[in-house]
Amino acid sequence: MAEGERGLQLRSLITKSGRLELSLPEVPTPQPGTDEVVVRVEATPINPSDLGLLLGPADPAALTASGTADAPRLCAHVPEARMAAMAGRIDQSLPVGNEGAGVVIRTGTSPAAKELLGRTVAMVGGAMYAQYRTLSVGNCLPLPEGSSAVEGASCFINPLTALGMVETMRREGHTALVHTAAASNLGQILNRICLKDGIALVNIVRGQAQLDLLRGSGARHVIDSTAPSFIQDLNAAMKATSATIGFDAIGGGRLASQILSAMELAANTSETSYSRYGSSVHKQVYIYGGLDSGAVELVRNFGMAWGVGGWLLFPFLAKIGKADAARLRSRVIDELKTTFVSRYSRRISLRAALDPANVAVYARRATGQKFLICPHSDA
Repeated sequence: MAEGERGLQLRSLITKSGRLELSLPEVPTPQPGTDEVVVRVEATPINPSDLGLLLGPADPAALTASGTADAPRLCAHVPEARMAAMAGRIDQSLPVGNEGAGVVIRTGTSPAAKELLGRTVAMVGGAMYAQYRTLSVGNCLPLPEGSSAVEGASCFINPLTALGMVETMRREGHTALVHTAAASNLGQILNRICLKDGIALVNIVRGQAQLDLLRGSGARHVIDSTAPSFIQDLNAAMKATSATIGFDAIGGGRLASQILSAMELAANTSETSYSRYGSSVHKQVYIYGGLDSGAVELVRNFGMAWGVGGWLLFPFLAKIGKADAARLRSRVIDELKTTFVSRYSRRISLRAALDPANVAVYARRATGQKFLICPHSDA
């Protein structure tokens, strides 16, 4: 392809020697193919799912800065024990950023591409931490008239993940669900969906401030996992909702096991006879995140009708097919400024994204600390 604009692009490299290098080179922007467009990226969020590629297994606190103000660079050591898992990306400088939004400034020759010229679109497909992005029209979602790039920057990952959880619940025959790390941006969206659709949702949070946040948003069942009464509260919520499917962002530890145990206890209240194999009600927990990278510990006190597995958005969308995926996307656009609104604690430039002080904050993935990169900003 011929080259168009040149622009900054954030890249992550792990070398064979075990060194993580984050850089911000100026790169050429490919001219669009027949069914492609070039987007001037105006806003792109830092999601937890971006951090695995951005930082790998390196300790963010160990990052050291080098380079210049115009061409910053961060480096850190990758633990030797974690290098085997990085084999697929060794010595490859990889662009980062799952989603974003911006204005279409150039198009290919197809009618679908030409129709987007000048439109503000949301995008998905990687390499969004950049000033310009060339991509297929199929990866673009035109925003409603009057919507800004900031409003559309996060309309793929979190909204479709939350809708995917509800869709999975329905497809697998469940009627209520459980969500951990529930005060996150994603968790708040899921809570709004469930309130709007009349679905019972058990929200598990960590701390009183998060509990107050969700209750203030209308959540009916919110449980603090740090409270002494956590297990009793969890059992009570399962009995009240009959939830039999959960989505766990934590991953490691015993939380998934505790959820299954509470589900089993609630299911047994409706059993008419004893079985040494436990209740006949199937209980399912899907792990979709890794806030705790330790081992998943299962204490087998929840019978035999259960499952623990992984869940990711893009394989789920591929599984349900284009028509149903389009239906979910359409709902996001229809409720972009209500159900699916995202809020950001800070807006930063691409260069500021490589400021160690900023990395230290967004790498914690803490509730209320969601960063938005504005690639053409100098802030």
